[in-house]
Amino acid sequence: TGDAGWTTRHDEGRKMVQEELGDRVETTFVESVAEGATAQRTFEDLARKGNKLIFGTSFGYMDPMVGAAKKYPDTVFMHCSGFKTAENLGTYFGAMEEATYLTGMAVGKAAENNEIGYLAPFPTPEVIRGLNALMLGAREVNPEATMRIVWTSTWFDPDKERQAAQGLADAGVSVISMQQDSPAAGQVAQDAGLKWSGHNDNMERFAPDAWLTGALWNWGPFYVETTRQVLEGNWKSEEYYGNMDDGVVQLAPFGKSVDEETRALIEERKQETIDGTFAPFDGPVRDQDGKVRIPEGETATLEQLLAMDYLVEGCVGNIPKNPEE
Repeated sequence: TGDAGWTTRHDEGRKMVQEELGDRVETTFVESVAEGATAQRTFEDLARKGNKLIFGTSFGYMDPMVGAAKKYPDTVFMHCSGFKTAENLGTYFGAMEEATYLTGMAVGKAAENNEIGYLAPFPTPEVIRGLNALMLGAREVNPEATMRIVWTSTWFDPDKERQAAQGLADAGVSVISMQQDSPAAGQVAQDAGLKWSGHNDNMERFAPDAWLTGALWNWGPFYVETTRQVLEGNWKSEEYYGNMDDGVVQLAPFGKSVDEETRALIEERKQETIDGTFAPFDGPVRDQDGKVRIPEGETATLEQLLAMDYLVEGCVGNIPKNPEE
């Protein structure tokens, strides 16, 4: 839970449940749970111990949670980022691409030589959607920007991520962006005199001179509301996809190097996003080969977003067929 990123934000949501609902609830957590059979045993053990609401916070927990839900029909299960549901199993996620697009605008402005580096963890639709959104945001303010992608096969491995970020710095990028949980990339950027954008949490404290901004999660209000529904007996299975309008997705504070003009441009886009008059994947959107994936006048559907498997114009690299490529 101390990864300073994805898991930290979920744990802060748990703490908000405890703080707001007080003695009506008792919360617990299990960290570093391996995917697969270990996860299912963990979920079942939590249910046996009397937990009436169980959140699973990794895509890889989907089938284990489906299995546990079948065995414990009187327990409510909520799976983050998945797509399988049951009467006692719901899913929840959010439009992180909204805040990531705005982050991309800051990144594009900061890319003095038009070259951006990006650390990508695994080739899932969520990751691909995020890096594409950042590239589209960067190109709105800097049409000449390109983004070199390095796949790390890590969510949290500071040493490996530091090495990958150093490789990007040595290759001559002026900004490093990422979707990992550790701040290692930012520390490399600061040491090299580059700029950096974060992900999942406000990481400014780790490399304040390099910091631009970043997309972050605010799970607390959703966790509180879901817990209330279970307590009051009116919870129903759903596929929740939050956004900047309801606050589950937010933009981190700007770093000191983001000028007032750039801040104003981003705030304007942010308000349009909240109002529903703008979306990151408004067409036309083209892939690396110039093929139109989202035509002009159209906006990507949720189904298209959740199945995204291509890189947009300006991305340098490819999508590996497996994480080790």
